[in-house]
Amino acid sequence: MVDAITIGADGAARCAWPGDDELYVQYHDQEWGYPEGNDNKLFEKICLEGFQAGLAWITILRKREHFREAFSSFDCNKISRYGEKEVQALKSNAGIVRHEGKIRSVINNAHRAKELISEKGSLKNYFWYFSQFVTDGPHDKLPAKTELSEVISKDLKDRGWTWVGPTTVYSFMQATGIVNDHHLECHIHKIVQSERESFMKSLQG
Repeated sequence: MVDAITIGADGAARCAWPGDDELYVQYHDQEWGYPEGNDNKLFEKICLEGFQAGLAWITILRKREHFREAFSSFDCNKISRYGEKEVQALKSNAGIVRHEGKIRSVINNAHRAKELISEKGSLKNYFWYFSQFVTDGPHDKLPAKTELSEVISKDLKDRGWTWVGPTTVYSFMQATGIVNDHHLECHIHKIVQSERESFMKSLQG
């Protein structure tokens, strides 16, 4: 992503990476960086970040509704019951990215997510535990990964997750608000920061 500021047609300053694509701008303004605590959404986001590896995020965003339909709204309980029949159907689904390794990874990770939920109570409990270790503010230049994303990536891999490298994990952290990487001059930065602080207080309560 290009970590600069642009002034949109609406006169608002925002991160430059969405450009003027309406869907991308909507995603930036209404979703990216906002704290996410719903387990299905967290699972969806980490799976889609895995699918995004090697591709542009806008490609995944444009296919997201197809992904949701194909993968049972990313309900890990349902996906964990997928077998070879479902794999072959997904491989022939033109609405998604037909990468067999990534498809099988989602199914594998559904099993691992169920194990994590059994251990930690929820994916929210697991992932947001790490938010307390986010000490640096918005970066002058957005990194591809951080020491914390490397820690989370290693832990997930040790638990049997796949397609969760440190770069994928950091993109997930940005998308779910675990870190707020909206540019300081972006008009969404303060909104996200306020929601993130409120969300983290609710976790402590």
